[in-house]
Amino acid sequence: MASTRNVAGVFGGIAAVLLFYLVNPWVNPAVGSTINQLVTVGFWISFIVLLVLLFQERNQPGGETIDIEGPAFTRFLFSNSNAGLFWLPIRLFVGFSWLEAGWHKFTGTGWIDGGAALAGYWKGAVAIPDPTQGRPAITYEWYRSFLQVLLDNGAEKWFAWVITFGEMAVGLGLIFGVLTGFAAFFGAFMNMSFLLAGSASTNPIMFSLAVGLILAWKVAGYYGLDRFILPMLGTPWKPGAVRGRETAPAV
Repeated sequence: MASTRNVAGVFGGIAAVLLFYLVNPWVNPAVGSTINQLVTVGFWISFIVLLVLLFQERNQPGGETIDIEGPAFTRFLFSNSNAGLFWLPIRLFVGFSWLEAGWHKFTGTGWIDGGAALAGYWKGAVAIPDPTQGRPAITYEWYRSFLQVLLDNGAEKWFAWVITFGEMAVGLGLIFGVLTGFAAFFGAFMNMSFLLAGSASTNPIMFSLAVGLILAWKVAGYYGLDRFILPMLGTPWKPGAVRGRETAPAV
């Protein structure tokens, strides 16, 4: 375990140094230059290797040891079933917001009838205004390129269906407490996508609440179907009845 941790420390340090070189405002490689591309690739390689090493370390002796205890309140909030009452109204608020947004797209025009509304949204997001008239909606060039590829290939026709039914699926999952952590994760993913496209609206609030639900995945759906689904799947991290073994601890 010590050797794995040491190697992980090396790659973590490399990733940190490369990222510092990329994003610091004083000394950094020019955007689009060869050195910028090499450093970017080097960062992602070292960061992915770091993740793999940390993932493997969890199975090593002592990998489950808690080195730093959290405050009692956070342990209660994220790990006690009684805290499900705290997360229930948050879950319902976020869930109904997503369900309403998806239903509006499903019953309205410009989405599943061809995606014209989505295409218009993407065109507005990728547009680069005159510098004297303001800043572009998208800050990161890679995301603008991603949306432009979708536009160039007419992806709005099928992507509108993904967004519409994705929003409703997230909403129903949160409302009924079905795999709440996964539902909140995909909701936060959509919030982040809208934020990257320059659309604030309610996305900052929804994203913040979704992060809380993700952290509280074990208990956020306790007053819902997760109360029965998670033990069947084996929670936390134990084989469950679905895999043919008992989930209850031995007496």
